[in-house]
Amino acid sequence: MSDLAVHLRDHIVLSAVALAIALVVGVPAGAWIARTPRISELGLGAIGAARVIPSLAVLALMIPLIGIGFAPSVVALVLLAIPPIAINTDLGLRSVPKAALDAAAGLGMSERQIRSRVEWPLAVPVVFSGVRTASVEVISSATLAAFIGGGGLGELIVNGLANNDVPSLLEGAAAVGALALLAETSLGLIERRLRGRWGSQGG
Repeated sequence: MSDLAVHLRDHIVLSAVALAIALVVGVPAGAWIARTPRISELGLGAIGAARVIPSLAVLALMIPLIGIGFAPSVVALVLLAIPPIAINTDLGLRSVPKAALDAAAGLGMSERQIRSRVEWPLAVPVVFSGVRTASVEVISSATLAAFIGGGGLGELIVNGLANNDVPSLLEGAAAVGALALLAETSLGLIERRLRGRWGSQGG
C-alpha cells in the first residue's frame, strides 16, 4: 500500500469515527433542546460558543487532558462536529409547521406516529444539512490531527512543510480537498433520497 493510500485510509477512519460519535450525541442533544424551551437559549448559546473555538486550539487542549494520538484527535473532532449537527437538529424540529402537527393529531395519530411520520421527515433536510457541514469541517480539521500524532493526510502536509517537500504538501492538500468534495457530493445525494422517501411518508 502506498504512503498516500495509508494516510488516506487513516484520515477516513479518523473522520468517520468522529462523525459517528458526533451524530450519536448531536442529534439527541439537538432534539432535547428543541423540546425543552426553558434551556433552549442557554443550550444553543453554549453550542454556538463552542463553534467559534479554533480547531487547532481544541486539538491543543486535548494534549494535557488525554495525551496525543488517535483517541485525543477523535475527541477533538467530535467536539467540533457536534455543534452544527445539534444546532440544525434543533432548527429543523422547531421549523416544522405547527399546522402540520395539529393536522396529524386531528387524524388520530399518536405522539410517536406524529414524530416518525410528520415531524422528523419534515426536519430531515435541515438536520442533514448540519451533518454535511460537520462532515466537511471534520475532514478539513482532521489534517490538524497530525500535530498531535493523530495521523491522516495532515502528516503529508506537515512533513511537506517541514522538509520543503512541495510535491508531498500538494499531494496531501489535494487529497483532503478531493475527500471533502466527495463527502459533500455523496451526502447531498443521500439527502435528496431521504427527502424523497421521508417526504412521501410524511405526506
